[in-house]
Amino acid sequence: MKALLMFIGIALIALGLVTLVYQGITYTTSEKVVDLGPLKITAQTEKTIPLPPILGGLALAGGIVLVVAAIRK
Repeated sequence: MKALLMFIGIALIALGLVTLVYQGITYTTSEKVVDLGPLKITAQTEKTIPLPPILGGLALAGGIVLVVAAIRK
């Protein structure tokens, strides 16, 4: 149980740090603009899903609490 708490805590710390650094997930989509027989034109648009910094802070704090709890047991 102690090792599991430690593992989950470290994973939450890493996830929290990554969330605080990147603050969003960016991806690219392709959309058809023109489709006239053999002529096909597509446009690539970049979209971002924002991740609030409070989410990263909560994950970081939760990970620290779990690591400390695992060390004390």
